[in-house]
Amino acid sequence: MSAKLIKGTEIREQILEEITAEVAKIKEDHGKVPGLVTILVGENPASISYVTLKIKTAHRVGFNEIQDTQPIDISEDDLLALIDKYNKDDSINGILVQLPLPKHIDDKKILNAIDPDKDVDGFHPVNVGRLMIGGDEVKFPPCTPAGIQEMIVRAGVETSGAEVVVVGRSNIVGKPIANMMVQKGKGANSTVTIVHTRTKDLAAHCKRADILIVAAGVPELVKPEWIKPGACVIDVGVNRVGEKISEKTGKKVAVLRGDVDFEKAKEIAGYITPVPGGVGPMTITMLMLNTLKSLKFKLGIE
Repeated sequence: MSAKLIKGTEIREQILEEITAEVAKIKEDHGKVPGLVTILVGENPASISYVTLKIKTAHRVGFNEIQDTQPIDISEDDLLALIDKYNKDDSINGILVQLPLPKHIDDKKILNAIDPDKDVDGFHPVNVGRLMIGGDEVKFPPCTPAGIQEMIVRAGVETSGAEVVVVGRSNIVGKPIANMMVQKGKGANSTVTIVHTRTKDLAAHCKRADILIVAAGVPELVKPEWIKPGACVIDVGVNRVGEKISEKTGKKVAVLRGDVDFEKAKEIAGYITPVPGGVGPMTITMLMLNTLKSLKFKLGIE
């Protein structure tokens, strides 16, 4: 019997509808809508594509969205001044600087200049600290880990007391999702192990996981025999392994593979995310949710 698919595309639609309704209610009651600014430096095609999707989503849910595109040769000081301007702008609840930035600009300095209370990406050291403390201290969990946790909860997977194994130790996915799953509260209360490239007997750790979260960036790293029967498998990897001709358009498109051997794993797991259409659609969705939260914090709305 095949695993139940946890489709990020479907969960995204549910959450965006909820956000749209809540934004409309806040606008009716308080006369305000969330304000999100996206700062893009240069013309990186992948960044433009991603930012365009953010803009489209923000407009869909009723946000005031500002797209601020700057030339690739903008100075670091000028970019810092721009962020300071938006930090002081009461109509802006979320500030997002699209990475990567040009080599002459220090990414860390730029991201750390964002007001932590407008850091809807959740990458500022203050928000990383809030995440570590947990509970009511958390304002903006990083978007991809937040999406993963939301998918697990909405799929009805039991997390309390579950053995969770996270493959990968990045600051963007691995470390934060491990921290979130070990906290007290909904979708957490788990026993968590982080494994990585230096881990001895990676397969043995994966095999005991009730919930296996794979964010290694290695195509089909996790083999079907590594998966505990009935486990929930969350595949964060999106690896380009070639090209094919699309049956719909007749154009070349990328062939994507996750970090899990999906076709074989789905015959063993109880729940599994597809690639594409799994975790990917959740990242921008949770960015919208964090921006809505920022306005609610400011207005004192629970």
